[in-house]
Amino acid sequence: MSRVGKAPINFDDKVQVSVSSSNQVTVKGPKTSLNIQLKPEVTAKVDGKKVVLVCNKDTKQAHSLHGLYRALIQNAVTGVGKGFTRGLELHGVGYRATVSGKKLELSLGFSHPIIFDIPDGIEIKVEKQTAISITGASRDLVGQVASKIRSFRPPEPYLGKGVRYVGENIRRKAGKSAGK
Repeated sequence: MSRVGKAPINFDDKVQVSVSSSNQVTVKGPKTSLNIQLKPEVTAKVDGKKVVLVCNKDTKQAHSLHGLYRALIQNAVTGVGKGFTRGLELHGVGYRATVSGKKLELSLGFSHPIIFDIPDGIEIKVEKQTAISITGASRDLVGQVASKIRSFRPPEPYLGKGVRYVGENIRRKAGKSAGK
């Protein structure tokens, strides 16, 4: 039995959780709602202000799905309640970002600006020209968008220029050393 899957998921009055007959968990919050489709090996039950997951089969895959779905439902409850935020920093001369409508425009030292379409359910704010904040209800979507933006110009080890996560430590390499 999964230790993670055994723990109940508690939620407050702002969040509503319902389980349909087709084994789909719907989590509704003040702004948005998220759906999680469960496989038949795991079933969910709403008991007052908590969700309990039950493993139906005694196989290794069923036990791993038990813990996985518990974590996914917990992330959905946290996401519709508080939301998730990921920060990015731009390091480099002339590197900047601007948001116009549903598009993020990045100047990252290339000969052309990079235009990134912001997906539904994600909100991007540019506090300074070099600080980007990505917010959304779905934890995996927030991380995926942050990773995609970082992949346009990952930080390089010699000068440290590029797009990096807030608080990310880049291991710097020494450059060429002079000869004799």
